[in-house]
Amino acid sequence: MSQEFLSEGWFAMVKTLRDEAGALEAPAALADLIINVTITGGSVDKAMSLVGGMLEEGHHPNAPTTMILPADLAKRIFIEGDQSAGMQGFMTGQIRIEGDMSKLMALQTAQPTAAQVELMKKIAAETA
Repeated sequence: MSQEFLSEGWFAMVKTLRDEAGALEAPAALADLIINVTITGGSVDKAMSLVGGMLEEGHHPNAPTTMILPADLAKRIFIEGDQSAGMQGFMTGQIRIEGDMSKLMALQTAQPTAAQVELMKKIAAETA
Protein backbone atom coordinates (compact mmCIF):
# COMPACT_ATOMS: atom_id res chain seq x y z
CA MET A 1 0.00 0.00 0.00
CA SER A 2 1.41 3.36 -1.02
CA GLN A 3 2.00 6.03 1.60
CA GLU A 4 1.44 9.75 1.07
CA PHE A 5 4.77 11.56 0.71
CA LEU A 6 5.88 13.06 4.06
CA SER A 7 3.07 11.46 6.09
CA GLU A 8 3.83 9.60 9.33
CA GLY A 9 3.14 6.37 7.46
CA TRP A 10 5.59 7.36 4.72
CA PHE A 11 8.39 8.07 7.19
CA ALA A 12 7.69 4.71 8.89
CA MET A 13 7.76 2.92 5.53
CA VAL A 14 11.07 4.60 4.58
CA LYS A 15 12.59 3.55 7.91
CA THR A 16 11.37 -0.05 7.46
CA LEU A 17 12.77 -0.29 3.93
CA ARG A 18 16.05 1.30 5.03
CA ASP A 19 16.34 -1.14 7.96
CA GLU A 20 15.56 -4.09 5.68
CA ALA A 21 18.29 -2.96 3.27
CA GLY A 22 20.90 -3.20 6.03
CA ALA A 23 24.13 -1.24 6.10
CA LEU A 24 24.49 0.45 2.73
CA GLU A 25 27.89 1.78 1.81
CA ALA A 26 27.61 5.40 0.73
CA PRO A 27 29.92 6.94 -1.88
CA ALA A 28 32.80 8.85 -0.27
CA ALA A 29 31.24 12.20 -1.20
CA LEU A 30 28.06 11.30 0.71
CA ALA A 31 29.43 9.23 3.59
CA ASP A 32 29.91 12.12 6.03
CA LEU A 33 27.34 14.47 4.51
CA ILE A 34 24.49 15.65 6.75
CA ILE A 35 21.91 18.11 5.38
CA ASN A 36 18.67 19.13 7.05
CA VAL A 37 15.66 19.58 4.79
CA THR A 38 12.62 21.68 5.69
CA ILE A 39 9.68 21.03 3.42
CA THR A 40 7.02 23.72 3.20
CA GLY A 41 3.61 23.96 1.63
CA GLY A 42 1.43 21.89 3.92
CA SER A 43 -0.37 22.92 7.06
CA VAL A 44 2.86 22.26 8.98
CA ASP A 45 6.45 22.33 7.75
CA LYS A 46 8.02 18.86 7.64
CA ALA A 47 11.57 18.22 8.77
CA MET A 48 13.83 15.50 7.44
CA SER A 49 17.52 15.04 6.89
CA LEU A 50 19.91 13.42 4.48
CA VAL A 51 22.47 11.49 6.47
CA GLY A 52 25.08 9.62 4.46
CA GLY A 53 22.79 9.83 1.45
CA MET A 54 19.81 8.30 3.29
CA LEU A 55 16.51 10.00 4.17
CA GLU A 56 15.66 10.26 7.86
CA GLU A 57 12.74 11.84 9.67
CA GLY A 58 13.50 15.03 11.59
CA HIS A 59 16.41 17.42 11.54
CA HIS A 60 19.86 16.21 12.55
CA PRO A 61 21.53 18.26 15.31
CA ASN A 62 24.95 18.22 13.58
CA ALA A 63 23.85 19.37 10.13
CA PRO A 64 25.80 22.42 8.94
CA THR A 65 23.30 23.11 6.15
CA THR A 66 19.53 23.35 5.84
CA MET A 67 17.69 23.25 2.52
CA ILE A 68 14.18 24.75 2.49
CA LEU A 69 11.86 23.89 -0.39
CA PRO A 70 8.20 23.23 -1.27
CA ALA A 71 6.77 19.71 -1.00
CA ASP A 72 6.12 19.22 -4.73
CA LEU A 73 9.72 20.08 -5.56
CA ALA A 74 11.03 17.87 -2.74
CA LYS A 75 9.10 14.94 -4.16
CA ARG A 76 10.52 15.52 -7.64
CA ILE A 77 14.07 15.68 -6.28
CA PHE A 78 14.11 13.04 -3.54
CA ILE A 79 11.54 10.52 -4.81
CA GLU A 80 11.51 10.91 -8.59
CA GLY A 81 15.27 11.57 -8.75
CA ASP A 82 14.86 14.63 -11.00
CA GLN A 83 18.21 16.38 -10.63
CA SER A 84 17.28 19.11 -13.10
CA ALA A 85 14.34 20.04 -10.84
CA GLY A 86 16.83 20.79 -8.08
CA MET A 87 18.86 23.12 -10.24
CA GLN A 88 15.74 24.82 -11.58
CA GLY A 89 14.34 25.19 -8.06
CA PHE A 90 17.54 26.79 -6.87
CA MET A 91 17.76 29.15 -9.84
CA THR A 92 14.13 30.27 -9.45
CA GLY A 93 14.39 30.82 -5.69
CA GLN A 94 12.14 27.91 -4.71
CA ILE A 95 15.06 26.38 -2.82
CA ARG A 96 16.65 28.40 -0.03
CA ILE A 97 19.84 27.42 1.73
CA GLU A 98 20.84 28.25 5.30
CA GLY A 99 24.35 27.48 6.48
CA ASP A 100 27.26 25.97 4.56
CA MET A 101 26.19 25.98 0.92
CA SER A 102 29.35 24.15 -0.18
CA LYS A 103 27.95 20.95 1.38
CA LEU A 104 25.31 20.84 -1.35
CA MET A 105 27.96 20.51 -4.04
CA ALA A 106 28.55 16.92 -2.92
CA LEU A 107 24.95 16.12 -3.83
CA GLN A 108 25.53 17.22 -7.41
CA THR A 109 28.62 15.13 -8.00
CA ALA A 110 28.00 12.01 -5.91
CA GLN A 111 26.73 8.90 -7.63
CA PRO A 112 24.68 6.59 -5.39
CA THR A 113 25.67 2.96 -5.10
CA ALA A 114 23.59 0.25 -6.80
CA ALA A 115 22.14 -0.71 -3.40
CA GLN A 116 21.12 2.90 -2.71
CA VAL A 117 19.49 3.17 -6.15
CA GLU A 118 17.56 -0.04 -5.47
CA LEU A 119 16.37 1.25 -2.10
CA MET A 120 15.25 4.56 -3.61
CA LYS A 121 13.30 2.64 -6.29
CA LYS A 122 11.49 0.71 -3.55
CA ILE A 123 10.72 3.95 -1.69
CA ALA A 124 9.45 5.59 -4.88
CA ALA A 125 7.25 2.57 -5.67
CA GLU A 126 5.59 2.86 -2.23
CA THR A 127 5.15 6.66 -2.34
CA ALA A 128 1.84 8.22 -3.32
